[in-house]
Amino acid sequence: MIRNPIDASVQVSPELSVFIESRVNDSDIETTVTLGDIHNFIKGMLPRPLIESERLHRFDPDESHLEELDTLIEAYGEDALAIEFIRTTASEALTRVIETAINDDNHETPTLADIRAALNAGLSNRLVGEGVLDDDEDDPLLEEIDFLIERHGPDMLAENLIRYE
Repeated sequence: MIRNPIDASVQVSPELSVFIESRVNDSDIETTVTLGDIHNFIKGMLPRPLIESERLHRFDPDESHLEELDTLIEAYGEDALAIEFIRTTASEALTRVIETAINDDNHETPTLADIRAALNAGLSNRLVGEGVLDDDEDDPLLEEIDFLIERHGPDMLAENLIRYE
């Protein structure tokens, strides 16, 4: 599969992203879920008059998930894999690692591959020693960064996954 160089998930509202993720993770669905599948599912849930009035009486473009899906389908096609449109953020612990790497004067803006290399070089151990991370927080970091690299590719800027809460 060829990856789209643009992170499509940043163009999806958080609400739609959560819904897409629930459909992608639905164990009753045996096929790969596409944007077209998501669109058809939502459209099938709405009564016909609501679908028509939703399209005619919209006040805020972010209110309609069908229209949001129409825009995504227009840009990426209805056969685009739905999983590519799920927003992902780093855990709190990985966010602290990413922020440390960003603030390190020795680096340009780090990619996910850079964060993995920093973790392998002992960054998490240093952060545990400084009290930035708890002892139990550094163990799952490599597994999490590997998942993010698999999902987004090694060249994605790590700052795009920082969790803001």
